[in-house]
Amino acid sequence: MEKTIRDTICENEHLIFSPKASFSDSSRGRLRAEDEDEIRTCYQRDRDRIIHSGSFRRLKHKTQVFLSPRGDYYRTRLTHTLEVAQIARTISTALRLNENLTEAIALGHDLGHTPFGHAGERALNSVCDGGFRHYEQSLRVVDVIEKDGRGLNLTEEVRNGIVRHTCGEEAFTLEGRIVRLADRIAYINHDIDDAVHAGVMKEEDIPADIRDSLGYDKSQRINTLVLSAVHNSSDDIILGEDCAQPFAELHSFMFEHVYTNPVCKGEETRAIEMIKWLYEHFLSNPDEMPPEYKSIREKEGVETAACDYIAGMTDRYAVHIFEKLFIPRAWMF
Repeated sequence: MEKTIRDTICENEHLIFSPKASFSDSSRGRLRAEDEDEIRTCYQRDRDRIIHSGSFRRLKHKTQVFLSPRGDYYRTRLTHTLEVAQIARTISTALRLNENLTEAIALGHDLGHTPFGHAGERALNSVCDGGFRHYEQSLRVVDVIEKDGRGLNLTEEVRNGIVRHTCGEEAFTLEGRIVRLADRIAYINHDIDDAVHAGVMKEEDIPADIRDSLGYDKSQRINTLVLSAVHNSSDDIILGEDCAQPFAELHSFMFEHVYTNPVCKGEETRAIEMIKWLYEHFLSNPDEMPPEYKSIREKEGVETAACDYIAGMTDRYAVHIFEKLFIPRAWMF
């Protein structure tokens, strides 16, 4: 058989990557076996499938932290995802791990996130049978929902990295563990940036000892944390002791001063109630959901279909559907 471009790429991985890397020709495989691509490795194909998915496109209109912000400055779930991918790929490259696997996990990690950020997640968690967790929904998106129920059929390494990106058991690949750390590095720092821009806080409000340890602006902090991960990671992905504690303290500071701040969360109660109203409506009126959710309803029940439908909505689409269903329209004469 003639040697392919993909074969050459896989050979080069063994020459360049660390022995601890996840090699493309040693993947645990997909849910359904497929022929290999002539040019791209399995992880490159996974990355491309995620980028071309409808769920990835919808991230651009999903809230990160600020609900209904005025202006285009603030992060969305899509820009957050891109920042995670950039940080994760930088760490992965420096450690000579598989950048394509790292990037695929990073780009797919939040595909299952709800409209209105974690407020929407809490709303669905309170009403959906069995609860709702966005990282589990992200895996469900790539396994079940995308491509009219066929899913994206991603590799086990990418699927595991997606579902393990936020809490609980760590991913079994170092690349997946990098994404977990990069997610925290990205959201803490860009949320500070957004909060400063919104007037919620000033950089100088961050305790001096944290700033002395991590840096005095977003760029310095990200650089410090990335370097710490690169210089201290080996069999696991960790920060050095000089960064781990101040980073944990910065996380606590943000929860106290930003994530519970009324300016950031002032509309949360309305968003949560809106999500609950939508859920109850579609439970009672399942035929009003789009046709692609009919098979989910028949196989897994109307509750699951309603949860999938609402979780996939963008912020503005959820508001549009709510207004269509519950807000009286002006009379037309």
